[in-house]
Amino acid sequence: MKFRIVFLAIFMNGLSYGQDGHLSMYDAAPLFLNPALTGVVEGDFRVHGQYRTQWKSVNYKPYTSALISFDMPIKKWGFGIQINNFRAGAGNFNVLQGLLSAAYYVPLNKNKTHIVNFGLQGGVTQKSLEFELLSFNNQYTLNNGGEFDQTLVSNENYGAQSKFIPMLNASALYYYSKSQSRLNPFIGVSLFNLTQPNESFFGRESKLPLRMYTHLGTRINITELFYVIPKVLIMNQKKFHEQTYALEAGYFLKGSGAYILGGVIFRAKDAMIATIGAKKDGYTLKLAYDFNISSLTTSSKSRGGFELSFTYVHKKKKPTDYKVCPRL
Repeated sequence: MKFRIVFLAIFMNGLSYGQDGHLSMYDAAPLFLNPALTGVVEGDFRVHGQYRTQWKSVNYKPYTSALISFDMPIKKWGFGIQINNFRAGAGNFNVLQGLLSAAYYVPLNKNKTHIVNFGLQGGVTQKSLEFELLSFNNQYTLNNGGEFDQTLVSNENYGAQSKFIPMLNASALYYYSKSQSRLNPFIGVSLFNLTQPNESFFGRESKLPLRMYTHLGTRINITELFYVIPKVLIMNQKKFHEQTYALEAGYFLKGSGAYILGGVIFRAKDAMIATIGAKKDGYTLKLAYDFNISSLTTSSKSRGGFELSFTYVHKKKKPTDYKVCPRL
């Protein structure tokens, strides 16, 4: 079995210093975590979808995150496309991204077990906000004991309600792919928003900060049927810093030909996440739930959000003549 690595999805919006989207199962969405993973798949092509809803316990309009991607290997190249959509808050702040990615595979030894991949990703992001759905201080009245009346003129200058900005990302990945090895380590670095485009709705200068992911770990093959994968992801964007620690396990059920998957993820000062799933043939299905442990616990009652991930790999009838996947 070949190993595919993958993803967390955290990114910052241009209106605040908070996070407007998380994907807890960062090892599920390869093109979002690291463009160098494009085409890193043992098969003809890979289709992936992921959906997340969060903060329903503290907001009548939960934040939602969704993405779909397609990628395929062509000799030493990988090519892919990804569409992401993130929506947050009463004003329907929305981030829609369309990205194309390419990766190049470089073996470091004759046996092609030590591999370095380089990735490049580019596209466009549309950010939009429905200002008319928001309430402002001068719309507050004392009627009915105090309320916001959105029929009152807010006297706010909204500026543009939609903004298109270019995106450019780059990354590198090292992995050890020998199938018979006890350990299969990997490490990757991704840089997003390389051009730091202006994302202001108001004609001012508000550059989208550079975002950096560093992810590393190793698959440990305990037996022929059982493996574990300890892994770490570190994200930095301007003053924001986040660390995620995870442990995933898989057990092969001989009679069914399927892997049972499970794991736990700890996002420092934010959440504990439990995951469960299964893999059979080219199909992988995972479900995760976040238990909030941040300062918001008093209001959230530790309730976070659900996340669902589905991957389909269409496999070739004949194996390739070189290792194309890091083992996971």
